[in-house]
Amino acid sequence: MYDLPIYVWGLVLIGVIGIPAATCAVLYRSAIAAGIGRRTVTAVTATSAAVLGVWLVISGLLAGTGVYRQDPGDTVPWFLVAVAGTLITLLLATQIPIISRILAAPGTPARLALPHTLRVTGLAFLIAMMQGHLPAAFALPAGLGDIAIGVAAPFVARRLAHGTGRAGAVRFNLFGILDLVVAGILGFLLLGLIEVTPSTEALTLLPLALIPTSAVPLTIVLHIVALRRLRTAKKDHAAHVPATG
Repeated sequence: MYDLPIYVWGLVLIGVIGIPAATCAVLYRSAIAAGIGRRTVTAVTATSAAVLGVWLVISGLLAGTGVYRQDPGDTVPWFLVAVAGTLITLLLATQIPIISRILAAPGTPARLALPHTLRVTGLAFLIAMMQGHLPAAFALPAGLGDIAIGVAAPFVARRLAHGTGRAGAVRFNLFGILDLVVAGILGFLLLGLIEVTPSTEALTLLPLALIPTSAVPLTIVLHIVALRRLRTAKKDHAAHVPATG
C-alpha cells in the first residue's frame, strides 16, 4: 500500500464506486425503457450492483494482501488475470438474454455515455505522478485521456438523447477504448519490462489497483456495448429510409 493522501483515496473511490453505481442506474433506466416489469428490473439491478460491489471488495482485499504484486519467481500474473478475467466475465454477462434485452432498449447509447463522466477521477494518476509514485510516461496519457473522456461524456450523452451526434459518439467510444488500451499497455511495460523510476508498481497496490481491476474492464465493456448499439441503430435507420429514384 502506497502512502497516498486521503484525497487521492477519495478520488479513486469516487471513480471505482461511482462508475459501477452509474452503470446500474443505466441498467435500471434502460430496463424500464424496454418495458420490463419493475419486479424484474429491481432484481436485475440489485444483482448487478451486488456482483460489481462484491468483486470490488474482493479485489481490494487481494490488493491489500499483495496478491497483485509480481515478485521475482511468481509464475501466475494475478494482476493480469484479474483484469482480463473481469473483462471477459462482463462481456459474457452482456449476452445474458435479460441483459441483452435491456441493452437493446431505446436511448441506451446515450445512457451508456454517462458513467464515463466519472473518469475525470483519472486526476488521481496525475497526483500520484507528482508525488513520485507513477512515471510520467504512464500517468500523463492515462490521466489526461481519462479526464478528456470524462469531460466529453455528458455532451455526447446529451446529443445522442436529442437524436444527433452519432458520428461523434462513435469517435468518443473508439477514443475511450484507445485511451484504456494504451494506458494498459504502458502500465504493463513500465511495470518491469522497461526500467523506469518509479515503475507502475503502484497500480498493483491500494488504492490504485482498484482502477485497472474493476473500473477499467467495466468502462471498456460500456464502450463496446455502445458501439454495438450505435451500429445497430444505424442499420435500423438505413432499413427504414425509403429508396429514392
